[in-house]
Amino acid sequence: MKKRTRKGQAFWNEEYKEAGHFALSEVQSEDLEKFTRWLRREYGDSVLNVTASVLDLGTGNGRNLCWLAATFGVRGIGYDISTEAVKQAKARALHEKLPVAFEARSIAGPLTVPDESQTVVLDMMTSHFLKAAERKVLIDEIYRVLKPGGYLFLKTFLLDEDRHARRLIKESPAGEENSYIHPEIGVAEHVSSEEELDLLYGDRFEIKKIERSHRHKGKFAKRRSITLYIEKPAY
Repeated sequence: MKKRTRKGQAFWNEEYKEAGHFALSEVQSEDLEKFTRWLRREYGDSVLNVTASVLDLGTGNGRNLCWLAATFGVRGIGYDISTEAVKQAKARALHEKLPVAFEARSIAGPLTVPDESQTVVLDMMTSHFLKAAERKVLIDEIYRVLKPGGYLFLKTFLLDEDRHARRLIKESPAGEENSYIHPEIGVAEHVSSEEELDLLYGDRFEIKKIERSHRHKGKFAKRRSITLYIEKPAY
């Protein structure tokens, strides 16, 4: 495996040019597919259709947003800190003639989309790279940009019963509770408990469904994750 010496944005640019640490898929996430099946069972075609807009936070090479556009006809925009990832995403969207756009930027700070303009927001293994204050700002921004009745699809690391995460927090603390310095990327990464997520999102949103990965006994390299289907209540 090639040794990565760069950190943060430079790490991800290098990783998207030549994968070294992570398996960067070009096909859509199975968790996202499961979410779309749930939406269709609950709402039919009223959520995912040609009138819908999707904001993908941490879009990477655009695989999930492009799949949503190709499958359901949605429009959308994806943000990613990696200029190389965004370059790949734009090339794919152009090749497939999809109504989506991509922007190289951090997800920290204000989101450049209008109030109540998004049907779905995707935060899939992305916001855990933010600091606590930045995560709170992002939640405010997600609430602002979602339409009433719109959904946040959130997937993140789960601290509960994850021995590997607790070891990383102990060995490489990042100065915030339940955060550590990632040993390969070299940046802070946060791990959320289910209680923390409920406190963060339960006030203004409604958590409609939760799925948790299995506990992995003795496997320090295997991480637990949690997926939440979160609705912004309709007026």
